[in-house]
Amino acid sequence: MSAVAESPSSLAVASRTDESVAVLTVEGVLNTANSAALRDSIVKATIEKPSAVMVNISGLKVPAEAAWTAFLAARWQLPHPDVPIVLVCANRATREAISQSEVVCFMPVYSTEKAATKALAKLTSRTVRHADAQLPADLSSLRDSRRLVREWLTDWSQSKLIPVALVVVNVFVENVLEHTGSVPLMRVETDGATATIAVSDDNTAPAVRLSSPTSGIDVSGLAIVDALSRAWGSTPTSSGKTVWAVIGPENQL
Repeated sequence: MSAVAESPSSLAVASRTDESVAVLTVEGVLNTANSAALRDSIVKATIEKPSAVMVNISGLKVPAEAAWTAFLAARWQLPHPDVPIVLVCANRATREAISQSEVVCFMPVYSTEKAATKALAKLTSRTVRHADAQLPADLSSLRDSRRLVREWLTDWSQSKLIPVALVVVNVFVENVLEHTGSVPLMRVETDGATATIAVSDDNTAPAVRLSSPTSGIDVSGLAIVDALSRAWGSTPTSSGKTVWAVIGPENQL
């Protein structure tokens, strides 16, 4: 089935199954008005837990860089985060734009479906472990989050990443408690090489680095996260936002 957008500003998503891979073909223009529909389509494609999800965006136009967050929003709402998601785009300029965005941290992009299929042979062989926890909306969640991160990463043989992971999760949870009053929802993942720490809340205001009004020096905990992680970001979701960081061997303390 092909995807045909009804108008130059609309979005169309068609789906098919190629062996065990769910393939989405997206055409049209991605904007803030329809980004939720794309996010939900990607999430829906993982529900039956295919071996992978391939999203062909060769026919998709993304005028505003911020619209790419639809892909990351889907990433943080996946029921099965161990299902690999890859993007396919025939347009070189668009592939370069994706490669320079936060999306590439979680969704590699390829020029053809054939190239993506070849890469999936390796991606689907990875063992991705993850765990989730809902924390109390009080200071005890700082202690609880650190304890859980330590336990999970130890169980997953990622002890070397524990020191930096503890710093990161403490900053994220503390920010939720201080600025949102939400119940922190924590997810920790590892693919055997890196670890990802993510904390979600129900506040739509993005997490941003803050500078001292007197010195102009960045004094926020997020400045520490930025210095200690491979990549980090604040991604809007259907219920608020997710603040995340990826840490690797180069980030060990």
